[in-house]
Amino acid sequence: MSMSPQPNIRLLNAPDYRDGYANSVQVRVSVWDFFLIFGRLQPQSPEQVEVHNFQGIYLSPQQAKALMTILEQNVAQYEKTFGEIKLEPGALHPGTQIN
Repeated sequence: MSMSPQPNIRLLNAPDYRDGYANSVQVRVSVWDFFLIFGRLQPQSPEQVEVHNFQGIYLSPQQAKALMTILEQNVAQYEKTFGEIKLEPGALHPGTQIN
């Protein structure tokens, strides 16, 4: 059984493409998809923080798993190069967003 050759992939940015910085990601899950909401945390006072959401992206479960795998590989490579990434205690409890 022969494998077909991989196609050449050409990456193009759409006219409305934009970059953005997010320090807040919320994840909502349904049986059909994953919904990632990206935003920026903006402290208002020591007791209050606002999250300004700017982009929501829907992913199929298959794309979400592929993204997870790619992120795991890249985080491992980052830590190998720059050292362990520390998370604040409680950062991954259910119902909490990753900031």
